[in-house]
Amino acid sequence: MKNTLGKQERLKSRKLIEKLYQQGNSVKTFPLRMVFLQTEHTSKFPVQMGVSVPKRNFKLAVDRNRIKRLMRETYRLQKNIVYNNLDMPYVFMISYIGKEERSYSELCLKMEKLLKLFVAKVNEKKDEN
Repeated sequence: MKNTLGKQERLKSRKLIEKLYQQGNSVKTFPLRMVFLQTEHTSKFPVQMGVSVPKRNFKLAVDRNRIKRLMRETYRLQKNIVYNNLDMPYVFMISYIGKEERSYSELCLKMEKLLKLFVAKVNEKKDEN
């Protein structure tokens, strides 16, 4: 598996994003929150993901864009945690809920923790059924 985050892996569909926020479940590791939903999507990849940073907490677009870039990069390097443990297609959105910017290394640790929490929750749900 390549460590890339191409166009097919990004969540762009407005309909899917609306459905995600209406019906999705969430996991949280401060300062990151992931809303996820098991659903079919058009991509050949098992996951489509998006990132968001609220304008309310970061007024300057420069700051928001930097945080989003860091979040995408930390996900890109650790997405194998998710890809190796899923057998159903998922969509998810990762939101930054903190009030101040964190360092890259701290975001890396938090992203890893968040992805492992997501996999654990998905597997727990699968075991119930």
